[in-house]
Amino acid sequence: MSVRVTAPPEDGKANAAVCKVIAKALGVPKSAVRVTRGETSRHKTVEVEGIEQGPAERALAR
Repeated sequence: MSVRVTAPPEDGKANAAVCKVIAKALGVPKSAVRVTRGETSRHKTVEVEGIEQGPAERALAR
């Protein structure tokens, strides 16, 4: 999945924006989403707590 944000990649603003977008799409709190890999990269891996993988993938595919 791809997420595009307009936040600048400085001081973690882009990472926070990515987490916010994903949290909103999945209906979970922002605190449930965190970047686990790629903090300084354009390509990131995130972890989401409180939702199973299957429902998360279906929600993000919409």
